[in-house]
Amino acid sequence: MKFLKISMYLSKMLMGFSLMSLFIGVSFYLSSKVLFIEWELITIFSLSLIMTILVDWMSLIFMGFVMLISSMVMMYSTIYMKEETNYVRFIWLVYLFVLSMVLLIISPNMVSILLGWDGLGLVSYCLVIYYQNVKSANAGMLTILSNRIGDVAILLCISWLFNFGGWNFYYLMHMFTEKDLWMIEFLVVLAAMTKSAQIPFSAWLPAAMAAPTPVSSLVHSSTLVTAGVYLLIRFSELIGVSLMLLMISIWTMLMSGINANLEMDLKKVIALSTLSQLGVMMMTISLGMKELAFFHLLSHALFKSLLFLCAGVFIHGMGDIQDVRDLGGVSLLTPITSLYFLGCSLSLCGFPFLSGFYSKDMILESYFMMTGLNSLIYLMIIISILMTGLYSSRLAIMLFLKPLGIKKMNNLCEEMLMVLPMSLLFYSATVSGSLMMWWFIPPVLIILSMVVKMMIFFLTMTMMILVVLYFVNLVLLNSSKNIKIISFFGLMMNLPMLSTYLLMPLLKLGETLLKQLDQSWLEMMGGQGFIKNTMLMADKADLFNFLNLKLYLSLFFLTVIVLLMIL
Repeated sequence: MKFLKISMYLSKMLMGFSLMSLFIGVSFYLSSKVLFIEWELITIFSLSLIMTILVDWMSLIFMGFVMLISSMVMMYSTIYMKEETNYVRFIWLVYLFVLSMVLLIISPNMVSILLGWDGLGLVSYCLVIYYQNVKSANAGMLTILSNRIGDVAILLCISWLFNFGGWNFYYLMHMFTEKDLWMIEFLVVLAAMTKSAQIPFSAWLPAAMAAPTPVSSLVHSSTLVTAGVYLLIRFSELIGVSLMLLMISIWTMLMSGINANLEMDLKKVIALSTLSQLGVMMMTISLGMKELAFFHLLSHALFKSLLFLCAGVFIHGMGDIQDVRDLGGVSLLTPITSLYFLGCSLSLCGFPFLSGFYSKDMILESYFMMTGLNSLIYLMIIISILMTGLYSSRLAIMLFLKPLGIKKMNNLCEEMLMVLPMSLLFYSATVSGSLMMWWFIPPVLIILSMVVKMMIFFLTMTMMILVVLYFVNLVLLNSSKNIKIISFFGLMMNLPMLSTYLLMPLLKLGETLLKQLDQSWLEMMGGQGFIKNTMLMADKADLFNFLNLKLYLSLFFLTVIVLLMIL
């Protein structure tokens, strides 16, 4: 029981730090203040090891949000994880994750960014394999191998920055042209795509749902996956308007939206909705609107982490059942959690005056006001956004309106230490959108053409008809003709298979090299084998050093015979 108090103390400490960080961040924004700190860690002769820290309104506010969500997850875990044998290890891993995230946020230096970036990947792997079964081991391997591609990209970026005389990226855009920095731009975008699970690296995010639900809430919804988005926001002046990134993000939005409508695992549906929103953020950055992307990043972090915590209450109370076909009627047993879940789903869909409405509405209207748009891209974006309403409606109907049956015998109790953090997150998610809109976004005038308004109206009506058809007549989905199409889209366009089958030959090659080199030739010729062979040869040479009478007489007579033959 004494260990349970650790998470409560850490939760209160992180809450205090988050409020302080948010307050300072708002004051920095209002006063247009930026601190660039150079901290000299150690000096040996003429060599100085200097750590640089960038403190501005963006880093302070993001850091405040990360610590706020972490404090709520810590408090929630006090009840959710109290039966776990390795509870202390879990708390340590979560705390190390927060430290890695803070290091990444405040770093304008690629070397310290690598420390935070690699720390996130390693701690994320340890959290995914927390339950130590076959499913979590496979998910952890897919997660860390996908993220290693981004780590290698950051390492190559550090190497390439040797050409520019330093690892601080803050001055690069002001001193060099875009032609000089094309390699850095490519490597940073590649790293951000792996961490934010954009196509073709999307398979690891739903697989990472093998981790405990508080981990999914903190790591795989609000902080880790947005690290790539945050890195691109920092490099947004270098990237500018990118058509390639726009196409990748739109495909990610569309693929994840379709797959979420066919998925039956509750946590994977929410993970795929996270993937869809990451596509929205990447699309916003590719259009050059970094402030709106940051706005959506913050508002999305609050309501998406709460969605996972609500799902954790349902799963925990139902005896670890995650299939939505086996859940239902939870609104009767957990009214408060169901209210929060429904409110966050509405915020995700962009319901007016909730936090998601302010950010998503601003992004879409800014995009619709652009001239010279491609009609196909336009249509794909609208369908992707409407897919959010479709899978949110499907999830709400299956959880709240479907009868529960015999599972009403389960005790779905809402304990105080689980409801309290969810309540704080819900109130934060409700009011944060309007507060950030008032503070950070200047008044804008949105003027849309009649064609745009009519197109959105007709597509919305079509999507509502599809919702009705989906729930009234499921024969269309179960017919044998459509089973291949459904399997294709339900498996993320076969990305999990491609991600594993493409990596398996590399792992086989590693196994072959291990057996043929490390355990055979290198074992014999290098390291211990070399020392062993040298010692054997030295033993044979030492035979001549022994004081042996028989050997002495033999050598004497041999010498005499040789001399006589010569003479």
